[in-house]
Amino acid sequence: MKSNLKYYFPLFVLPTLAAFLIAFLIPFIVGFFLSFCEFTTITDATFVGIKNYLEVFDSRDTFTSAFLFTVLVVIVSVITVNLFAFAIAWVLTRKLRGTNFFRTVFFMPNLIGGIVLGYTWQIIINAFLQNYGATLVTDWKYGYAGLIILINWQLIGYMMIIYIAGLQNVPPELTEAAEIDGAGRWQVLRNVTIPMVMPSITICLFLTLSNTFKMFDQNLALTAGAPSGKTEMVALNIVNSMFNQVGMEGVGQAKAVIFVVVVVAIAMFQLRATRSREIEA
Repeated sequence: MKSNLKYYFPLFVLPTLAAFLIAFLIPFIVGFFLSFCEFTTITDATFVGIKNYLEVFDSRDTFTSAFLFTVLVVIVSVITVNLFAFAIAWVLTRKLRGTNFFRTVFFMPNLIGGIVLGYTWQIIINAFLQNYGATLVTDWKYGYAGLIILINWQLIGYMMIIYIAGLQNVPPELTEAAEIDGAGRWQVLRNVTIPMVMPSITICLFLTLSNTFKMFDQNLALTAGAPSGKTEMVALNIVNSMFNQVGMEGVGQAKAVIFVVVVVAIAMFQLRATRSREIEA
C-alpha cells in the first residue's frame, strides 16, 4: 500500500504544484525582477537598479503615509475583531436558545463581497454624518472609523466560528475541576479556557492580520483614499501607482515587493509568538 502511494504521489501533487507555480511563484519572481526595471509591459522592461526603491521613500511619494495609516487600521482592527469574536463565541457556546440562528446571522457578512460592503457602509455612515454636516471624506478620522467598523462587521462572524470550534474542544472536566477548586468565571476563562483555545487564537490573529493588511476593495469603495489620500491603505496605494500614474509602474512593483516582505515578516513573528504560547498551554 505504501509503495502504491509513493508511486502515485507525484501524480496527485502535480495539479497543486502547477497551480502554485503559475499563480504565485512565477509571478512573484517576475515581479521581483520588474521592481528593478522601468517598464510599461513585461517585454519592454529596462533595468534601472535600485532607483525604484529609492523613489518609494521619496518625500513626494505617499507610500510611507499609506503604510502608517494601514498599520493604524490593522492594530485597532486585530484587537477589536478578536475581542468581539471571542466574546460572541463564548456567549454562543453557553446553553442558550437559538444559538445556531445567531451563528448564521453573525457569519453572513463574511459572505458579502468587499466592494458591496464598502458602498453599503458608505451610504449608511454618510447618512448618519450628514446630520452633523459631514461625510466620510470630510475628515480622515471619519474614514478611519468607517474602515474599522466595516472590517469588524465583515470579519467578526468568521473569527467567531473558529473560536466556537476551539471553545467546544475545551475538555469540560477541566472547567469543572477548576470550579470545584473555587475558581470564578474570570479565573476559569483566564487560566483554563484561553490557554486551551490558543490554537484558535493563533489562526484568528493571523487571518485578521493578513486580511486587514491586504485590504483593497473595501478601502476603494468606502473612501477611495479621500480626503487627499489620507485614508489610502497600502494595497490601494500600490494599485494607484501601477495603473493611475504614468511611468510609475516600476515604483509600484517595488512597493509591492516591500509590502510582501514586511507583511510576511510580521505574520511570521505573530505565528511564532502565539505558537510559543500554545506549547506553554
